[in-house]
Amino acid sequence: MKLWYENPAEDWNEALPIGCGNLGGMIFGQVQREIIQLNEDTLWSGGGGVDRHNPDARRYLDDIRGFIIKGEIEKAEELEKMAMFSTPANERVYQPLGDLYIDFLNHEKAEEYERQLDIEKAIAKVSYRIGDITYTRKFFASYKHKIIAVHISADKKESISFITNLDRGINIDYNKAIKPNGLEMGGESQGEKGIKFCAKLKVIPEGGTLRTMGDRIYLNNANSALILLTARTDYWGDKPSDWCDEILEIAGRLSFKNLQEEHIKDYTSLFDRVNLKLNREDKYKNIPTDKRLLRFKDSQDDFGLIETYFQYGRYLLIAGSRKGSLPCNLQGIWNKDMDPPWGSKYTININTEMNYWPAESCNLSECHSPLFELIEKMRPSGRKSAELMYGARGFMCHHNTDIWGDTAPQDHYMPATIWPMGAAWLTLHLWEHYSFTCDKVFLAKAYDTMREAALFFVDYLIENEEGYLVTCPSVSPENTYILPNGQKGNICIGPSMDSQIIYDLFTACIKTNEILNLEDDFIDEILILRDRLPKPEIGKYGQVKEWAIDYDEAEPGHRHISHLFGLYPSNQITEKDRDLFKAARRTLERRLEHGGGHTGWSRAWIINMWARLKDGELAYKNLRQLLIKSTLANLFDTHPPFQIDGNFGGTAGIAEMLLQSHGGKLAFLPAIPSVFKEGYVKGLCARGGFTVDIEWKDNKPVKIQIHSKAGNTCHMQIDGKVKVLDGQNEVYAYPSGDRIISFETKKGLTYIIE
Repeated sequence: MKLWYENPAEDWNEALPIGCGNLGGMIFGQVQREIIQLNEDTLWSGGGGVDRHNPDARRYLDDIRGFIIKGEIEKAEELEKMAMFSTPANERVYQPLGDLYIDFLNHEKAEEYERQLDIEKAIAKVSYRIGDITYTRKFFASYKHKIIAVHISADKKESISFITNLDRGINIDYNKAIKPNGLEMGGESQGEKGIKFCAKLKVIPEGGTLRTMGDRIYLNNANSALILLTARTDYWGDKPSDWCDEILEIAGRLSFKNLQEEHIKDYTSLFDRVNLKLNREDKYKNIPTDKRLLRFKDSQDDFGLIETYFQYGRYLLIAGSRKGSLPCNLQGIWNKDMDPPWGSKYTININTEMNYWPAESCNLSECHSPLFELIEKMRPSGRKSAELMYGARGFMCHHNTDIWGDTAPQDHYMPATIWPMGAAWLTLHLWEHYSFTCDKVFLAKAYDTMREAALFFVDYLIENEEGYLVTCPSVSPENTYILPNGQKGNICIGPSMDSQIIYDLFTACIKTNEILNLEDDFIDEILILRDRLPKPEIGKYGQVKEWAIDYDEAEPGHRHISHLFGLYPSNQITEKDRDLFKAARRTLERRLEHGGGHTGWSRAWIINMWARLKDGELAYKNLRQLLIKSTLANLFDTHPPFQIDGNFGGTAGIAEMLLQSHGGKLAFLPAIPSVFKEGYVKGLCARGGFTVDIEWKDNKPVKIQIHSKAGNTCHMQIDGKVKVLDGQNEVYAYPSGDRIISFETKKGLTYIIE
């Protein structure tokens, strides 16, 4: 489980990421000048509390709806631009903290160079030889101690000499050395009322001579050196400089060995929960990762690389999303640009949701919590958006938000800006968390949030000509349709994805009331409304219709496949409706026939969809394409440019190929490709509160272990007669006509299926 290379990173896209939720670093590993590009998760431009709502939105809502209903799309879109687009157009953006530079003295050309990232321990390492001296650097980000640690050593005493400094380029108010062994850099982020930030480090040498001068630390002839760095902003309301001092004081009392041991213990408590092995021993592990990736692009299967890619997604989620941090944005916690692509914000018409697809299935449920906290921050602004723009109760959001929970429309971009479903989709993650954990205490707290998101649609939905309740105005995210007269449009009434999301949200509220016995009268209302939502329909090409009217798409190979939300991540499109299931397949085929999957995250979504369609061969084919076309040398996903959602979606897709639980039953190896002939996976999670281990040969399970965390009835889809052992008694279970086996479980027991 290592990424490793024979050369330093030539640019940022080859650097190796470390992180602990609030701090992120990109390690370049250059010999003469080490660069660690730094991020702090709350360092965003400007400040919160800006009201960007267009004051004319509510006044012209009915006029816009009227134009759409009459088919006067051009008039509707022109009025929407003027009356509904936000002023100003954009939310705040995520910005880098800066760079840590370590310039080594008297370093000549290195030999025996190696750079690696051990994702089993979350430690990066650089080693090389100059003359007869071997130098080693280790890097990790400690969640427990909120620091980035850099340890520099050599196998010969008095060989470590360097100059180190911090820099950011712009918006720095102070950058200075602090006697006896520290550096401090601080300032304010770009934009009005920017966030105040502070970064501090201290160098703790073993031997040698250390001096501070100007904004640098000079170390000469040390045996080794430990650099501890931390950072803070005033986003949390405290004094960043004082906070950094306290963090460094506590961490500085410990040796590098102790810091590393505590870091590994914390990290492995999450990472070690899941283990994946495909086929036999990894015979290519001695080939550098970048060269393995090139081999894979030459049609050479490499199952060890797939295992590493799967676990790398889990590594990135642990590194970028921990309790007390912010959730992963478009780039996780790794961003080098002051004005990053799409602001490196939370894009919630697919990307942020995809970031958390592996959280539950891949046994990292705790990493989901920062997203839940962001949803709560969105509620006050979301109520204002609902009322001021739509005259509605409840709370809502459009297709972006930021760390202050801004819910007003983002961008002036007709294909995406006025889409009222962002909060609805995000709140479904609350239900998903309960579905896997069966935590009723969590569900009781989450219900109010889901209910308020559902309440918005009670007021927002309108009746169409067929008597269905639909959204209006809305869009099918980022796609464009063609009217019969050749005119192109985006704004519409009742796109398919909207109804599918609302159906799931209403259903989550209804089921929560049943589980918790709440007897909320609101449920009677949404039960009626849910029955009046349009169901997915089949269009003229045999595809699932994307819009209420069976338009042609301007881009048949468009990256968004929003109308298949009901297939994945939802479970509204299943084998129970064979025609619709077939139509979902045809939808994917048409997208791919016209060049679909050309962005990393879109390809990742396609993997999950093929897995849901039980087609392991096409799921694997698209997994290959994700690695071949959309994966950088450091295994980061590229849109292009870098976006982290494809990493998370790819990891979720591999898990979905091996275990599914969305239909109320566990399905083992439902989309396993023929090339995964034998192997095992341990620790995947299933809905209903189960943890599952599967061992297989010849593509079929030979041993299954199911651990019950909640004591629920276990329903399995499995062929043939099986024997269930609970460690105490043997229970023989026989399949019914639909191959479903059910047995009662007790909380805490593990069941063996043979």
